[in-house]
Amino acid sequence: MNYNINKGIGRTVEFKGLKAQYLFIFAGGLLGTLILVMIMYMAGVNSYVCLFLGAGGASLIVWQTFSLNRKYGEHGLMKIAANKRHPRYIICRKPIHRYLKFTTKQNAV
Repeated sequence: MNYNINKGIGRTVEFKGLKAQYLFIFAGGLLGTLILVMIMYMAGVNSYVCLFLGAGGASLIVWQTFSLNRKYGEHGLMKIAANKRHPRYIICRKPIHRYLKFTTKQNAV
C-alpha cells in the first residue's frame, strides 16, 4: 500500500510569493477596495471615477503588500509590532537606597 505524506507540515502558507500575514493584508485590502467601489457606484458616483479609484486602489495595495513582503520578510511585521510595545528605556525615579534596603517579612499568625 502507498500512503501520501504531507511534507508541508509546519511551513507557512505561501501564495505567489506572499507569506503569512501579508496574505491577509492583501486579501483584506482588495476586499475593502471592492466594497468601497460598490458603495460609491450605488451612491451614484460617475462610473469612470469608480473604475479609476478601484483600479488605482487595488494596484496600490498589490504594490505595497509585495514591497512589505520583500522588505520585512515572513515575521518582520510581527517583530516591528513587538518592538513598538516595549519601552525604549526604563525610568527609575526612586532613590538608590530604597532598592538596597532589605525588608524582612513578619510572620503571620
